Formats: sequence, structure tokens, C-alpha cells
Amino acid sequence: MRRLLIFLLALSLGGCGTDGGVTPAAPVPQQSPASLKVWTVPSISAAALASPAAPALPTSAGWSVTVYYTAVQKFHHGDKVKVTGCPEPGCDDDNADLGSYPQDFVRAVKAEGSGRIATGRYLNWSFDLGYWLDTATRDSTGQPLEPFVSAAADPGELRRGTRFTIAGCGTATAGAAPSATVCAALRAAKWLVTDDFTPGLGGSREIGVYIGPETGPGFTGSDWYVTLRGATLQPS
Repeated sequence: MRRLLIFLLALSLGGCGTDGGVTPAAPVPQQSPASLKVWTVPSISAAALASPAAPALPTSAGWSVTVYYTAVQKFHHGDKVKVTGCPEPGCDDDNADLGSYPQDFVRAVKAEGSGRIATGRYLNWSFDLGYWLDTATRDSTGQPLEPFVSAAADPGELRRGTRFTIAGCGTATAGAAPSATVCAALRAAKWLVTDDFTPGLGGSREIGVYIGPETGPGFTGSDWYVTLRGATLQPS
């Protein structure tokens, strides 16, 4: 799609890691905390992030909703590139060898923020930290992302802790109707803003919704890889 965001969301693109010379696809919500030290504190549930200070979202139309997902290494093939970064969250050596992976997988990780590698761990990326290996994909507070729950927004538009549902899907690419299956799944979910766009990117009436790992090869050509235009949101 796109990726108009994702999102205009690569984000200024810099970082402590290197992508082996791979040109990034269009970027997404940042998936890591400003400091990895927050990962040493006890886990915070998604419910706990819903601060009473977060105002209820009034029902409103005219939103752009873009999905983001976790890439899966086994669905990607081709020439491999070496990736360097942190072998674990909060490491002291941000130039360690993290392994070699298919080039299109590394592009997807840099575009979407995370990818599940063959060992079951995650290769994560953010514009401020570069690449690192982890046991989960993370939102901007360091908490694991939840499929069909976690959403990202510019804090100036929707505060963290805002809950909403998608009442109307609007249109997809070129004004076509989105897949009925995809629209129904996105509408059935109860979303919670836990993730931030990179400061200054995101933008007015634009949000991202996390749908989990990709489900097969060519995922970006599927109905699930979609941006909704003119969507209607309502409080949940």
C-alpha cells in the first residue's frame, strides 16, 4: 500500500544496527522503548495502560487505518544479508553479529518493526535502536504487541490508553471495497492504543493496527496487507 505511512511510518531511519545495505520498505510504528531499561521492570498488562486520563474517542469518520504485522523468516527466501545489532535487549555491544537472513525478510523487519526467525526468537528493529534479538515483538513501551488489540497512533492525535473499535472500514486501495473477511475481523477487534508512531510522523487521523505474524508467502500481496481510507472509529 503504500506505504504512505508505514507511515510515512521509515521513519527518519537511523539506528545502532546495520541492515547490510538493504533499502528499507516504507516504515511503521516504532516498536521499542526510548530506553531498553524499561524491560527490566515487571510486565504491565494492556489493561493497566488504559489510563483514566485518556479521553473517550468520539465516533468519527475520515480515519486512515493501516495494518502492521510480524514478518516470518520461513516465508522468505533468496540472497542473505548479514545483520548486526544487539544480541539481547539492553546489551552493551550494539554491533554484534545477529546472523544472516533473506534480504526480503530483513526489508520486512525494517518496514514492520519485527520478524520471527527460525529459532523462534524475534529480530526487532526501531529507528532509534537499530536491530536486536528478543523473545517478543514490542510496542513503544517495551510491552509485547497483542494481535487484534495493539494499535499505534501519534500521541498528539490519540493518547495512549484510548480504546476504540472500527465501526466502518471505508475503502481500500484505489477506492475499492476491502475484503469482507478482513473488514469483519478488524471491526470485531477491540483496539487499545499502546504504541506510538515515531515523533512527528504518523499524522492527523492516521492509526496503525497490529494483526500478528504473516501467514504465508506473498503476504504483502494478500487482502490483509491493507490501508483503509475514510474509516469510522468509535469508542469501545
